[in-house]
Amino acid sequence: MEQSRRLDGGAFPTLITLISIFFVGAAATMGASVLSTLFLVGVIVLGVLMTFLLSRILSKTILKGIPSSFTLELPPYRKPQIGKVIVRSIFDRTLFVLGRAIVVAAPAGIVIWLMANISVGGETILALCTNFLDPFASLFGMDGTILMAFILGFPANEIVLPIIIMSYMAGGTLIELDQLSELQTLLVDNGWTIITAVCTMLFSLMHWPCSTTCLTIRKETGSWKWAGVSFLVPTVTGFVICFIVASVGRLLGIA
Repeated sequence: MEQSRRLDGGAFPTLITLISIFFVGAAATMGASVLSTLFLVGVIVLGVLMTFLLSRILSKTILKGIPSSFTLELPPYRKPQIGKVIVRSIFDRTLFVLGRAIVVAAPAGIVIWLMANISVGGETILALCTNFLDPFASLFGMDGTILMAFILGFPANEIVLPIIIMSYMAGGTLIELDQLSELQTLLVDNGWTIITAVCTMLFSLMHWPCSTTCLTIRKETGSWKWAGVSFLVPTVTGFVICFIVASVGRLLGIA
């Protein structure tokens, strides 16, 4: 339902970074760039296939018997006007992103900062939460830090990877490392394997949509029911697929 939508947004930074680190190599060469692109295309194709599969399943279950319609109204053709295109791009894209950052990402950043800086019993709230989630997350090839990052990244999926980095470095701010090799060392030192990377990518591809999308679905459908379905279906799918991949990895001794 939401996989293909998410690929044009917050999942891209995480996917590209993990592909570069674990499957292509951190070296910035032409061959590595081409291979990274092919991997990314493969992930996109997987998202599209999963979308079709879930749509097929839903049409045979909870959507069975519900009529659907699709109306496409083509606007009149007009000669493009460069000035209007630029102005509309600024207002429709740039200002929208900035507004989203102020309304959604900024409060999320405050919450993350507080969790990473307030200690209870000698440990930060963020560390306590990640430790609590560790046993559950390990079933799906991840750890508590990764799962907590996805939870905290609900307002904006773009901040998932920075939260992971911040948690591993025990820092109180969202940061990014200068080199992919440094990030690779950080992740490997914290127990990441190929299976961890694959499961994180799959969950990034299939997990719940961001808060903005959920609110949009609620507004367009006029019902929290369909917003909830849009949240649960991809999330359950992501957990199931990650569990299968992690289980196969354990059987092969590479998890």
